[in-house]
Amino acid sequence: MQYLPQLLFLLAAGFAGYWFTRRAGIIRSLILLGQPSLPNDQPAKRWKNVILLGLGQKKMFRNFPVAIMHLIIYAGFIIINLEVAEIVLDGITGQHRIFLPLLGNVYTWLINSFEILAAGVLLVCVVFLIRRNITKVKRLIHGDLQGWPASDANYILLAEIILMSLFLTMNAADQLLQQTGNSHYPITGNFWVSQHIMPLLSGGNETSWLMLERTCWWLHILGIFAFLNYLPYSKHLHIILAFPNAYYSPLTTTGKFTNMEAVQREVLYAMQPELAPSNAAPPEHFGAKDIPALSQKSLLDAFSCTECGRCTAACPANLTGKKLSPRKIMMATRDRMEEMGKHLSKTGEWTPDGKSLLHDYISVEELRACTTCMACVEECPVSISPLDIITELRRSLIMEESNAPQEWNSTFSNIENNFAPWKFSPDTRDAWIH
Repeated sequence: MQYLPQLLFLLAAGFAGYWFTRRAGIIRSLILLGQPSLPNDQPAKRWKNVILLGLGQKKMFRNFPVAIMHLIIYAGFIIINLEVAEIVLDGITGQHRIFLPLLGNVYTWLINSFEILAAGVLLVCVVFLIRRNITKVKRLIHGDLQGWPASDANYILLAEIILMSLFLTMNAADQLLQQTGNSHYPITGNFWVSQHIMPLLSGGNETSWLMLERTCWWLHILGIFAFLNYLPYSKHLHIILAFPNAYYSPLTTTGKFTNMEAVQREVLYAMQPELAPSNAAPPEHFGAKDIPALSQKSLLDAFSCTECGRCTAACPANLTGKKLSPRKIMMATRDRMEEMGKHLSKTGEWTPDGKSLLHDYISVEELRACTTCMACVEECPVSISPLDIITELRRSLIMEESNAPQEWNSTFSNIENNFAPWKFSPDTRDAWIH
């Protein structure tokens, strides 16, 4: 019985670690279904993006008040994990506050810093809940977020509130136990935030405080294990994937389109047949109709999307009442991958199921509404590009299905015959000068 708590902790930690690793493996497999497109050139510039966009949240600061609140939650998540590391070691060894003898007075300062952050996280989560459910910020109640996506955001905010409350209550009970001289609870000094909770618990005794502290300790760490395994199913996976997504974001000039090499080769061979190899095979496809034909970066984008809606709020097509929503493009891509993931987990490999991202998840109307202005790309805090997915699907739609409105076909014909979008002969294009 002496080692039962450590055994239970190890079982809980092992179970949580196994399921998280299993889910992470499925996500990795889904991303790798795409076309290779994760460059590793110019690492200095890429790490700079990680620091500025991932850690520094550079784009968030276009809206300073919201950026500060988001930074508090973000810093709380990162820094309080140091406290979680101690809890894990305590759970394994059966000790209590294992870092205290090593750090001395610095330890008290660190815990007080964690408590201030925890209080900040509590306050900000309440504000964010109000923004979503009472004041109802427009981009946070958009039609894209009906059902599960709206609930997902609320669940995370409530989970953060519960976890931070457990942490502060645990510390308050811990300080009361220190005052009783309990040998398991070494003297740490006063904690700046949780000491104000102590009067609410003063009516108890050593036994009740011990039960409260242990209950909060277990619920706190089990809640963290549960949160860890909830992340891969939630939009909050961006907490982890924002960093690799920033690293692999394009370093080319904003607005520069990537040409299709297959098309370039076909045009080159048509103009200079002598360059065509004798065994040249025709392209397998033009653009993308389903997940495997998209780039790995686009699939990483879909899992990194936080559904904040800044892209949709900036989209001129959406603002004028058209069906297109860049956020919905990313959510639909992720939904399609989730469906494929269920298939992969059962069979171990992907086989076509009669559905496709184009038509079944994203409609022709949505794709045609895009003006390729790149407002969505410019606004995204973590360098996601809905435009890459839109253009690839639209290429498939036009080049493989010949599905384009008459106005577009006229433009294509003019470009092919007159080398310009207008229906004027190149020989007479400058006639207006005379």
